[in-house]
Amino acid sequence: MLTQPTVEQMQSLGLVEMARAWQAQQKDPEAAQLSFDERFALLVDAQYLHNSNKRIARLLSEAKLRLLQACVEDVDFPKTRELDRPLWRQLCTGRFIDDKKGILIVGATGTGKTYLACALGQQACRHGRRVRYYRTSRLLEELAIARADGSYQRTLARIARYDLLILDDFLMVPPTESQRRDLFEVLEDRAGNRSTLCTSQLPVDAWHAQLGDPTLADALLDRLVHTAYRLVLKGPTRRKEQKESGLNQTPTP
Repeated sequence: MLTQPTVEQMQSLGLVEMARAWQAQQKDPEAAQLSFDERFALLVDAQYLHNSNKRIARLLSEAKLRLLQACVEDVDFPKTRELDRPLWRQLCTGRFIDDKKGILIVGATGTGKTYLACALGQQACRHGRRVRYYRTSRLLEELAIARADGSYQRTLARIARYDLLILDDFLMVPPTESQRRDLFEVLEDRAGNRSTLCTSQLPVDAWHAQLGDPTLADALLDRLVHTAYRLVLKGPTRRKEQKESGLNQTPTP
């Protein structure tokens, strides 16, 4: 039996869960029937699971997802929505992040764009990826403040390091000249290096006009659109369905 000093040494090495699992084994008569290798494997599994859960919790906290409860397993596929099931399943694997490709989710308000984006964000965190969610307007505000206080380059560098950047409500309103430049800087750093996911009520074909400056719009969309996967959501708003059924607490997946 391990002495208390040995347990304390394990704890000092950061093997807190392994020490706890060992102490639980000492009290379990059935554990005595296992071989040394089997018991040791259970201890390693306990510590590994503990470390994995801590990392996922840390990544989810950093991601600041708008819908923390969103998960890919809860997404449904009503006919009116026309969500491409094979493509969705492919995106859920996270391969698009390995391939440094983006995702564009477009559709009318209430069709579940934000839910899908946050579900993919949570899935990426579960796969050990660094994710950051922004409403696009908030990102532009943060960059304007960073430009004013001298932290602009540091902020751009931080944003560039996320494996998946989620820009919700993309181009809801036409950006100003400085905002167009900020968007270009963000997407320039990420093109071919990291994945970006955008949701928008506007169809992708309308983004060029919404950006305003034709030259900068060409450059910006070239970095965002051409290699991205597209999910086009159809059908009526699902928020109305929730309200009528009394299920208005959680956004519909």
